[in-house]
Amino acid sequence: MRRPPTHTTRRLRAAAALALLGALLAGCGTGDGTASAGKSAGAGPGTKLAVEPIEPARKVTGPDGAAVATDAEPRRVVCLVALCDDMLTELGMTPVATNSALLAHPDFLGPEKAEKIPVIPGGFLAPETEAILSHEPDLVIGLGDTHGKLAPALKDATVFWPVQPETWEDSVGYLRALAALTGRTEQGEAAEKRFRAALAKAEKKRSDKTALIIYGSDENFGVATPGTDVAAGLFPKISHYPWESRGVEGGYSLEEILARDVDVLFVETLSFGDSDGKLSEKLAGNPLWSKIPAVENGDVHEVDSEVWAKGRGTRSLGLVLDEATAALR
Repeated sequence: MRRPPTHTTRRLRAAAALALLGALLAGCGTGDGTASAGKSAGAGPGTKLAVEPIEPARKVTGPDGAAVATDAEPRRVVCLVALCDDMLTELGMTPVATNSALLAHPDFLGPEKAEKIPVIPGGFLAPETEAILSHEPDLVIGLGDTHGKLAPALKDATVFWPVQPETWEDSVGYLRALAALTGRTEQGEAAEKRFRAALAKAEKKRSDKTALIIYGSDENFGVATPGTDVAAGLFPKISHYPWESRGVEGGYSLEEILARDVDVLFVETLSFGDSDGKLSEKLAGNPLWSKIPAVENGDVHEVDSEVWAKGRGTRSLGLVLDEATAALR
């Protein structure tokens, strides 16, 4: 019979979960508190609707300055990060293998079609090189600071592209680069146009409510901030979002959140191993939780962490905008 976890075990598991999410989120930002400086204070300039033409290319440079080249248009792509799955979906492609659950979402492939995509064993942090190569990929896309260590092992067999998104502009830049590399230029332009239009529309209806995104598996939760979380970077454009990164050592307590009078709260529950309930339900045991205005008014929204925390591409961010603006009305 399985013994229930002790309090110490729960805390250790929570710490491990938050450490893992640090890698899953948008490249972890700069971690020095400067990445989001000035970004959360206001909406900033309006989103431009114009989309520049994308030209096919055999060598492209991503928004982080890293260049990638292929001899021909890549068709067999292995995704080690959900941004890859998002971009391929936007371009009308599917990966030959993935380690993300994003494709099962109904606005992507849906569960039935997603089940047919092989899963790379080893999980997000340690995908198995032999399993990756068994799919004979001509391109492998992974998160730079997590999967960069795989580059030497993949070098002679395929092309590895490390991506490191920190903002929605980065996500658009990677989409454009992949569209050029795969020759799916029309699809790339159309996807960028859809997203820019959605963001511009949301900006026009910007709410003056105070919003917050938190994530985690129990009381040791984290706060998503612009500059370290791509989805959070959208929020200063659509609401009041007074949250900035404090680096890897810092965070926000329930006391501080209570003091900010949060009107609408979005919760990303992270499941590692056996699912054992929603984050909002666990935080409900803290007496301060019930005093937060969003909780008092029933404006706490559990959201899909595959889309909100991990997707980071234009399709995922479009879904975030749809759900967030509906809740912020």
